[in-house]
Amino acid sequence: MTEVRLHIYDVTNSGSDKTNTTILQINKIFKDGIGLGGIFHSAVQVYGEEEWSFGFCEHGSGVFNCPSGKNPMYTYRESMVLGRTNFSKFKVNQILQELSGEWPGNSYDLLSKNCNHFCDEFCERLGVQKLPGWVNRFANAGDAAIEIAENTAIRLRQAKTEIVSASKVAYRFLVGVTSSSNGGNDSPGNSNRGSPRFQAAWFKNLITTGAKPSSSSEIEAQDGSAVPQNSTQTMRQNFQDSERPQ
Repeated sequence: MTEVRLHIYDVTNSGSDKTNTTILQINKIFKDGIGLGGIFHSAVQVYGEEEWSFGFCEHGSGVFNCPSGKNPMYTYRESMVLGRTNFSKFKVNQILQELSGEWPGNSYDLLSKNCNHFCDEFCERLGVQKLPGWVNRFANAGDAAIEIAENTAIRLRQAKTEIVSASKVAYRFLVGVTSSSNGGNDSPGNSNRGSPRFQAAWFKNLITTGAKPSSSSEIEAQDGSAVPQNSTQTMRQNFQDSERPQ
């Protein structure tokens, strides 16, 4: 059995002193102050004096090692023992070889596949406890927020499609009612507002412009004698045009 130790760093490799200082302040407030979390890099030490972690690179594996607690890219913070593994050094090397093939550098993602996710999986395979929640909490929260936003957008698109489809079915039904009523004469006592022809014309306006005719002149223009006999065909053609991609 041998000890498995986690090394934790403040992420201060932004290339900007101002940004690095801001990150240190965030970590101080949210981790040291209220214990919530922060922006951290982590690495696992097991057998020997080197630590193992994961990072971005364009080609090859993203798994790399360096002397424990001495990664020059970050500011060292602390370390903690996560337990003891029963695996031999040979078996640990086998696990690292497997992880090297499974974690290419170009698959790195700040929120969903970063160094802390790698250390979590490494520790799981070593049979010790995973990282404390605060180490990667900010990344996990950000990833969850993105997933929620994407799911919401998908549902909104689905709802919009269903509404448009229902509107088209209703419009076609009204057009059919209008066509079947063309052979009859409207009673002089009937209101334009209740006629099938007006209902179809009003629904066409509703789904294309979102506005219902409100003036008597508009009603007369849509339902009066000035409307050509082929008004139904014109309405159908307009609706088909509105369905075409812009």
